[in-house]
Amino acid sequence: MSNVDRRVNGFMNEEEGGSRVHSLGGEQHCCLLETGRRCSRLAGNASYSKRIQKTVAQRKLKLSLDQNSPHIYICEFHKSMIQTVRVKRKRRESEESGETDTNMSDTPDVDLFQLQMNTLRRYKKHFKVTSRPGINKTQLADSLTR
Repeated sequence: MSNVDRRVNGFMNEEEGGSRVHSLGGEQHCCLLETGRRCSRLAGNASYSKRIQKTVAQRKLKLSLDQNSPHIYICEFHKSMIQTVRVKRKRRESEESGETDTNMSDTPDVDLFQLQMNTLRRYKKHFKVTSRPGINKTQLADSLTR
């Protein structure tokens, strides 16, 4: 079993070296190895979880967990580096989906004349479309298509 599996709340179990953390005076350094060298920055409260490890592996970052580290906390520098990689990917997807939405909005997907009156009223309320009160279904659908 590896050190990662034996850790509880980011620290190794008491019988497996948890007392070493107390001897450090509370100053913990980042648990990551960057291109084989241990990071010397102070660790924050962000942990190097399985999900983060997966992100690092997928993005092919040159980071790995130091197996000799008694904890799994990372520094702010590595935290922001990992977040930046993750955010860039999300933005790209949202921009691509945004482009398709603008192209699709030119043609209506739903025939409003086939919808029920209550649905048309909810649509009108949601999109804050103004129309005169007391109009019938056909008139309401017609005003919403404009």
